[in-house]
Amino acid sequence: MKAIIFKEMKLNLGSFLIWSLSVGTMGLLCILLYQSMQGEMQQMADAFSDMGAFSDAFGMSTLSIATLTGYFATEVGTVHGLGSAMFAAILAVGIISKEEESHTGEFLMALPVSRIKVIAAKGICVVAALIGFTVVCGAMYALGFAALNEEMPVGDFMKFMGMMLLMNFEIGGICFLVSAFSRKNRTGLGLALVLLCYFYDLIGRVVPDLKDALVLGPYSYVNASEIFSGAETKTAAVIVAVAVGVISYGAAFAVYNRRDLAS
Repeated sequence: MKAIIFKEMKLNLGSFLIWSLSVGTMGLLCILLYQSMQGEMQQMADAFSDMGAFSDAFGMSTLSIATLTGYFATEVGTVHGLGSAMFAAILAVGIISKEEESHTGEFLMALPVSRIKVIAAKGICVVAALIGFTVVCGAMYALGFAALNEEMPVGDFMKFMGMMLLMNFEIGGICFLVSAFSRKNRTGLGLALVLLCYFYDLIGRVVPDLKDALVLGPYSYVNASEIFSGAETKTAAVIVAVAVGVISYGAAFAVYNRRDLAS
């Protein structure tokens, strides 16, 4: 089992570095750009705060982008929310199905290791990669605050990154289950799931009748504007996220352990 874990980590190292450094660098650059735009930020903040539904959807009515905290929440929050979820989807949706698509499953199943241990090793790699991604990006964002000599709201920042990790765990779990079912890499399906969830959250924040249903979407509890403004995270949304993640990973074990594999 250890050999499978190390092998998977080695195979996914390149993708991990590209995604974590790319998303982290984009977030860092966004933070550093704040200083050069600070003079015009107040006018932009006043304009954006009066745009009704648009302001509500992107949190600009809750926090002012004239402050670094508000700017981080609206700009970097969106970048990290989409980038991290895409990485989770791409990683998880292909980590099992690639064995059948590339016909390496025959060799893997010939090893003296049970299917449960094989899928457990792959699940551990997904979770480890998501934790590493969060740490790398979080360190780069903290570096941006330090470079501008701005005080970081540590408590809100840690909560934001923690909620993002939970969201990635949830999306990764769903895609992990898809990978257990599929005989081919369904990267397109994984990315479509991320975009669907993101736009579901946007629409739900604009349409009043849908706001109560937002707890079903993974973006409902990671809204950076709500977190950095001190709003209470909905407990129901977190419970749904944990339940979906755990059930998805557990179902993936059951499905992969019982179904016939393609030769």
